[in-house]
Amino acid sequence: MPSWSLLYLLSEWTIRLVMLVYVPQQRSAAASRTWLLLIFLLPWPGLALYALFGRIRVPRERIEQQKRASQRIMEAQTHLRLHVVCQPSLPDHLAHLPGLAARLGDFDVFGGSAVEFLPDYQGSIDRLVHDIDAARHHVHLLTYIFADDATGEALADALARAAQRGVHTRLMADAVGSHAGLNRLAPQLRSDGVEVVPMLPVGFFRHNAARFDLRNHRKLAVIDGLVGYAGSQNIVNPDFVPGHPNEELVARVTGPVVAQIQAILLADYFIETDGALDTDRFFPEVPPAGGTAAQMLPSGPGYQRENGAELFIALLYAARERVVITTPYFVPDEPFLAALRSATRRGVEVRLIVSGHGNQRVTQFAQRSYYEQLLTAGVHVHLYRPHFLHAKHLSVDDSIALLGSTNIDIRSFALNAEASLILYDPDAVRRLRAIQERCIANSNELDLEKWRSRPLSERVLQNLARLADSVL
Repeated sequence: MPSWSLLYLLSEWTIRLVMLVYVPQQRSAAASRTWLLLIFLLPWPGLALYALFGRIRVPRERIEQQKRASQRIMEAQTHLRLHVVCQPSLPDHLAHLPGLAARLGDFDVFGGSAVEFLPDYQGSIDRLVHDIDAARHHVHLLTYIFADDATGEALADALARAAQRGVHTRLMADAVGSHAGLNRLAPQLRSDGVEVVPMLPVGFFRHNAARFDLRNHRKLAVIDGLVGYAGSQNIVNPDFVPGHPNEELVARVTGPVVAQIQAILLADYFIETDGALDTDRFFPEVPPAGGTAAQMLPSGPGYQRENGAELFIALLYAARERVVITTPYFVPDEPFLAALRSATRRGVEVRLIVSGHGNQRVTQFAQRSYYEQLLTAGVHVHLYRPHFLHAKHLSVDDSIALLGSTNIDIRSFALNAEASLILYDPDAVRRLRAIQERCIANSNELDLEKWRSRPLSERVLQNLARLADSVL
């Protein structure tokens, strides 16, 4: 009769051999190597972790809801199409990108918008509160973190005041990122008349549930269908991670593109609650507010493709002069790295701005493992000094600017629901470039030889953390 130790050994080898066949199916080679390494070293723990995190499993019902929401988004644009859809004026090498973004995210380019960049953390919160206090018809707010702190209470009070004036007020907040804030603030908000919707609540027996690490990471707001907000800023105090106060960038927009932000918010509500999309009630006629051509790109696993990553990579391949990328987390996959290398080899000036200190230790180690590779390829790497730079934005040549909630990492590209605002406007690019130049001026640029001389212990920790890139 075989011993328990022999049975356990056989079970481990069974797991290794079965997973060797199963794991690489419909996965990148890098992700497969990460999981197989863990499973071969620790078969049973690795199998358990893979069962929880290994597959980006989105329930069929959510996929169908996303398809229906996308169809309704396109229908909602039809009554505006003849008035606001435009073909932005772009150089020939960039002219294909608006069409690509439309195919990836369902939205055409709308002309006639105005965009104001809000880099001041408290200033953007104050501006949002002011706009909510001026609301007459509705307020829709979606965020990843809604905290029980001074910032969260200020927004909660503004939402309550709006609801008490008879304004339709809806707060959507990620159930994991906003867990503590919702527990504390949601009961009072509901009693004040605010509709509170936790996004992607977790639970093993929950209907229509997905993996608990598939999160809604978007930060969007619409007031009266006329004013919109998009960017990287959560509803939380800047120093919610002690010692690492956040710096952000938010765009306050007016004009027709606000309808696209509204459509994303309503589609998320529809997917979460299976309620009505209300495409008539919340889409007023929006007059032109400026001369900016703009387009939203929602992304996430419900689209069944990494549409955000596809656009970012296409932007890199299309660039001819200069690309500046600002991101708090940089853990890219090989296609993104290949696009960076291709850009520098074509003579494109590529600059990456990341925070000099991180708020997630393992992610920071993994991120730093890429710096030598980037520097060798000719990418300029700037480490921001003053605070934790949580802003996420990108500029391409003198023609395209992009900002939103998307990090340059596998989590944002494959796991999170994100939203990016794309601007086809040289003036907007100049204004974003000025913000980027201020970041560069307050950064230390890495030197390749000095970076190569870092201690061996740091190299080892960084390379070990990099092995976990697919689960960070």
